[in-house]
Amino acid sequence: MNGKHRQDGAHDEKVPAYDSSVTEGAPPAGTGSHEVERGREELTGTGRTVLVTGASGMLGEHVARRLRDRGWTVRLLQRRHAPLADEPGVEEVLGSVADPEAVARAVEGVDDVVHLAAKVSFAGDWADFVRTNVTGTRVVLESARAAGAGNVVFVSSPSVAHTGESIVGEPARTADPVHARGDYARSKAAAELLALEADGHGLRVTAVRPHIVWGPGDTQLVERIVDRAARGRLPLLDHGAALIDTTYVDNAAEAVVRALERIEWAHGQALVVTNGQPRTVGELVAGFCRAAGVEPPARRVPGAAARLAGRVIEKVWALRPGADEPPMTAFLAEQMSTAHWFEQRTTREVLDWTPSVTVEEGMERLAAHYRDRPRAAPGTPGHSAGAPATATSGARPS
Repeated sequence: MNGKHRQDGAHDEKVPAYDSSVTEGAPPAGTGSHEVERGREELTGTGRTVLVTGASGMLGEHVARRLRDRGWTVRLLQRRHAPLADEPGVEEVLGSVADPEAVARAVEGVDDVVHLAAKVSFAGDWADFVRTNVTGTRVVLESARAAGAGNVVFVSSPSVAHTGESIVGEPARTADPVHARGDYARSKAAAELLALEADGHGLRVTAVRPHIVWGPGDTQLVERIVDRAARGRLPLLDHGAALIDTTYVDNAAEAVVRALERIEWAHGQALVVTNGQPRTVGELVAGFCRAAGVEPPARRVPGAAARLAGRVIEKVWALRPGADEPPMTAFLAEQMSTAHWFEQRTTREVLDWTPSVTVEEGMERLAAHYRDRPRAAPGTPGHSAGAPATATSGARPS
């Protein structure tokens, strides 16, 4: 990676605004060039039913709406009723992904499955992560095959292959449940391996790993960062100089839908999805804060000190869990103080797709969202205190 990072968190002008390898040579979305070359056909939603798990989250809802708008009849599987299920073209089955009977009802007559449901947390019992993320994925895969569904898109996370070291312009690494950091990442890594092993014998499966998804209405990442900054409780680790890539929610949802439409090309593979525009942590956090009308954080903490504090807090949290997420964990400190951005050429060629919303456009949309919905000041009626800022992707840690 060329260039050095400035200590104020902004990226040096020698660092590209985006990784040029992610766009050069990539085909424009929807050109159909690969269909002509390889004699393959993309899926269309006409006459097909797709099951979407986890549609109560920001990304899941965006995915479900896009599938519905592309012609699929959408069926949701989730624990509680979702307002989306009241709209035309959307059905609903209530239940857990770990319950074989509920999943069997949900996949009856389904052609395709997009599996987003997961337990997301930086703390909690390992058994809970296994039940939802591993067992739930196994149940969905087995039920889909038994019901005759032909295609599954498993929505994963780059954290399944992150072992604590910087990732600089690399393609998707193999999921590593042994060395991935944290129970969420380890359980998702095991689930992704299960999903990709199920590819074949009448079932086509691909794994899509959106990286740090954000956008208007995001309560998992943006609102938590903004709330912590407003309270003066959000430090930047190592001056916020770590270069990371993110994914605007519209782009992430479109990529997931393209993975289903392009399942003939994508099956058997894990694809990392990002905007292809690396920015420093400090720049991204400042952008979120300014969009919400909050002063960006000024306090700095060494990354090594935060990682040590995270390990201590994890041990205390295991003995005396708090009501929400822990304020720091070793995984979170690593995510905020190490570079992680990815090569995107493979993803864009396989999906025949490029992002439609830039980081800058996304920030403008975020600012418009907050102008229409001003935040209450901390401590005032109507203000909802966010949990500690995390490196989640809107649905999962990055």
